Amino acid sequence: MNPLPKTGAIKSLLIANRGEIAIRVMRAATELGIRTIAIHSQEDRFSLHRTKADESYLVGDGKGPIDAYLDIDDIIRVAVEARADAVHPGYGFLSESPEFAEACAAAKIVFVGPLPDTMRRLGNKVEARNLAVAAGVPVMPATPPLPADETQVLDMARLVGFPVMLKASWGGGGRGMRIVEDDRELIETVAAARREAKAAFGKDEVYLEKLIRRARHGEVQILGDSHGNLDRRPFSRTRNAPNCARRRSKSAAPWAIAPPAPSSSCRTPTPASSISSKSTHAFRWNTP
Repeated sequence: MNPLPKTGAIKSLLIANRGEIAIRVMRAATELGIRTIAIHSQEDRFSLHRTKADESYLVGDGKGPIDAYLDIDDIIRVAVEARADAVHPGYGFLSESPEFAEACAAAKIVFVGPLPDTMRRLGNKVEARNLAVAAGVPVMPATPPLPADETQVLDMARLVGFPVMLKASWGGGGRGMRIVEDDRELIETVAAARREAKAAFGKDEVYLEKLIRRARHGEVQILGDSHGNLDRRPFSRTRNAPNCARRRSKSAAPWAIAPPAPSSSCRTPTPASSISSKSTHAFRWNTP
């Protein structure tokens, strides 16, 4: 298990994202007196987030508008050259990439987010399910990551039982998530979901889970940091889990830069969550 990093004051912050997401992080950083550094693809050279930052640099030169923001090596290069103390990933893109967090650590740059080990265990939905099973938490029937062989994919889907929910193993916000009613549409839908997941998160791993129609969504979000603070956000409920995921991705504020103040709502994690929270900067535990 990776130890929680001990960091000093953050005086300069690179935001590895674009558009409104980047601007919201910049606003928070500016209020804290932190110098902001933006990155932008060639297509985003006139984007508002580039002009809102104190400094801005082209990243992923020669790459497409999405691939540029997934270029870990070039983002680290810019962070080093711009003397960034920390990198904030926003959400989407590389925000749940353990490889990106490790690259930041190797460059002695603070990654504002979970530890790599935490992301591997909880950022990947298949691994998170395995962790829940090991903790004795009931889960829905599901497959491991789907193989390339179409016959095997069909056999695995039939074993779970239609209808099924197709999900991207990495990332969130409903990207790569589709309902599959029967085997006639399965292979084509899997291919489309792989393309969407690859474009959004840089990884095309997907899996199948038994679909619950009209499910209610309960969620607990726990936020911790290297200063010993631990807090939780209220859970929400909705009848449609995929829509909840999409709404959350649009409305959730980026991870706080400053350590959260002690709260009277803090409580000791329950046994099911304590397995994960001991080494966690931040994670979300979702249940149907």
